[in-house]
Amino acid sequence: MQTTSAVVLGAGQAGLALSFLLGTAGVDHVVLDRGGPAQRWRSQSWESLRLLTPNWLSRLPGWEYTGPDPAGFMTAGEVAGHLAAYAAASRAPVVGGARVLSVRRTGDGYRVATTAGDWNARTVVVATGWCDRPYVPPVAAGLPRSVRQLTPATYRRPSALPDGGVLVVGASASGVQLADELAASGRPVLLAVGAHTRLPRRYRGLDILWWLDAMGVLDRPVPAGRPGPPSLQLAGRPDGRDVDLPTLAGRGVTLAGRLSRVDGSRLVFADDLLASTAAADDRLRRLLARIDAYALRTGLAGEIDPAAPVTGIRAAGPAEVDLRAAGIETVVWATGYRRAYPWLHVPVLDSAGEIRHARGATAAPGLYVLGMRGQSRRNSSFLDGVRHDAATVATRVLADLGATDRRGAAA
Repeated sequence: MQTTSAVVLGAGQAGLALSFLLGTAGVDHVVLDRGGPAQRWRSQSWESLRLLTPNWLSRLPGWEYTGPDPAGFMTAGEVAGHLAAYAAASRAPVVGGARVLSVRRTGDGYRVATTAGDWNARTVVVATGWCDRPYVPPVAAGLPRSVRQLTPATYRRPSALPDGGVLVVGASASGVQLADELAASGRPVLLAVGAHTRLPRRYRGLDILWWLDAMGVLDRPVPAGRPGPPSLQLAGRPDGRDVDLPTLAGRGVTLAGRLSRVDGSRLVFADDLLASTAAADDRLRRLLARIDAYALRTGLAGEIDPAAPVTGIRAAGPAEVDLRAAGIETVVWATGYRRAYPWLHVPVLDSAGEIRHARGATAAPGLYVLGMRGQSRRNSSFLDGVRHDAATVATRVLADLGATDRRGAAA
């Protein structure tokens, strides 16, 4: 049994950002991960995956992108290398191969049991991230056994799939990127579309995230208890091309509404494609109008490209599709993620199994969470945005520990 002041669970961007701040403050701590720094980026991403955010928007405490392509988009492997270099440069006390078995209250702290040993600590921060376990909806159980089912965590490349068409369920960032890649490989693709936030990759000659960062939209606080906006429909391609529904339709992808039912080989879709895309287009038009106003107010309007209109889709999509007739042999569930904490034996979970928290603080003294989507800001789960929440949680950990738990203190 080892003793430390703080245990951080997870060596992704959230855990490493917090580790940097704790180390700078002289707090004795350990970062535990089932693999090592950026393990999920290495093991649970498809081969062509890139960041949605441009490289310059990869700011972490004491660390930023300094490579040759600040306007580009790092591959998953490059992100893993970026974070591994961060861990090395900050001398983060990462213990790899430490799969968590249990976290329990003990006295005035916690006991953390892992496959790499056990630790006692005054504070514990769960930084295992937003993208924990891919969510596959119950409707998947109705598919024939002959149909191969994948998620973004298990999909790798088009050539690894069985011959035939592919149904992609979900039209946020992962779904549209996979549908685009599969269509480019020559496969018939059917995309089931739900609620989403449509964004162009560039607007008036500048990356859309440049605008959102400059206007402070990304740092805008998320009201506690309110759901955030639907996930982004965006891609970080080297060529900067848009990957949205009109683009996919132009590639030959068949668009449909939400997948509502599966009866053997029969797929039934909701009649909501036009409504969901119209809502996304309306939100986009309002955002672009705000950007236009900002450009005019700041004197940029005369130096940038003219505004472009938003074009939508017009086809309502099929109500039903027969898997066999359409030749669909594979389904990719790009339907988001859920979290699971079977090892967390502290009463802080809600009825859905999520950790209840307010800006990262749970009801259990000394237990925090970091890296959640919308934890405090719209960009809380971004590589760039986690730094704000890391600073908040670090401040609370320092307040819990006090001076006696710092390195070099008499205690």
